[in-house]
Amino acid sequence: MNNKSEKILIVDDVSKNIQILGNILSQKNFQIAYAQTGQQALDICSIQDFDLILLDIMMPGMDGYEVCEILKSNTKTSEIPIIFLTAKADMDSIIRGFETGGQDYITKPFNAAELLARVNNHLLIKRQRESLKDINSHLEYLVKERTHELETANHQLSVLDQAKSNFLSVISHEIRTPLNGVIGLTELLNQTNIDKDQKEYLTYLKDVSKRLVRFSDTALLITTLKIDKYLPEKLPVSLNNLINDSLKDYKNNSISSELQIIADLPADDLLVKVDSDLLKTCFLMIIENSDKFSNGDSRLSISLDIRNEDVSIIFSDNGPGFSKTALDNIFELFSSGDILHSEGTGLGLAAAKLILDAHEAKIDVKNLETKGAQLTITLKYISRKDFLNE
Repeated sequence: MNNKSEKILIVDDVSKNIQILGNILSQKNFQIAYAQTGQQALDICSIQDFDLILLDIMMPGMDGYEVCEILKSNTKTSEIPIIFLTAKADMDSIIRGFETGGQDYITKPFNAAELLARVNNHLLIKRQRESLKDINSHLEYLVKERTHELETANHQLSVLDQAKSNFLSVISHEIRTPLNGVIGLTELLNQTNIDKDQKEYLTYLKDVSKRLVRFSDTALLITTLKIDKYLPEKLPVSLNNLINDSLKDYKNNSISSELQIIADLPADDLLVKVDSDLLKTCFLMIIENSDKFSNGDSRLSISLDIRNEDVSIIFSDNGPGFSKTALDNIFELFSSGDILHSEGTGLGLAAAKLILDAHEAKIDVKNLETKGAQLTITLKYISRKDFLNE
């Protein structure tokens, strides 16, 4: 081991002891300094740095205990390991040495092998402690740097999220006004003397316009939910009625739909404490998105599963299901997936998720093993007894 850079201070009022210690240590290439009084030791430590101090206890004037206490109270010297040199091997003296801050002791007369072993041991501990301190300091720097990066990234994400919300809000308002005019004009044209083909074109135009209005409404709903401006009005309502009303609205809005819907609802109706308008909107989004990919053989089944205090509304279709990309980003705005299918605007399921978050409800989406996809909404329901006691 190369010890040239490690400096040791010997403090002893007896010159012979200093000479003996110096000879033993210098053979191992340690740099040696010495002091013969406690005050000399303190003065030297104020201008030089040491890796270890060998400190005699019994000295005239200031003894080793007092010198040790002063060194340990000074931040500049508090980390220097101190080994006491003593002819007193009684337990009280040893304990007092440890209490004042000493790390070890060596009894006189000195044993060279023991002296070197203890010196090397404490120097090794000091090096390891300094290395650990350097590592901790570096880790703290890395943590601070990473924290700053994350804070910057989170700020950028927050800005982007706000920009998306603002964009949706603008799109909603800018689209809705002209679309309402288009729908009104198609109604007026329908009342004029036009042929069958023209009526069909107008029906298609009206259907497309209504779809765009619903897209606009979804965008606006997402914006209000994202910025917590929508306060749900939760009241006990019939779950069967909510589902049936959603189906009725869907049929009124999608007269030409080929989607076959089978609602298997229990005779014993359940009550759920929800914002009925919001939840009905959620159900409509699910049904309408299933309709996007429907054909003459498309089916959507709606069923309930009651377990403990939870009720699950299960929507299962026989459509194309989700792509892997869609499943990975299923609840993200503007993702490549949409409700129950592998394409779409990416707004439907994101809006449904926000609605359900506002109700502290769960939503789960998966592909079926055979064909199609399944979406499950889980809510707390209210028993008739609990409702009567409210």
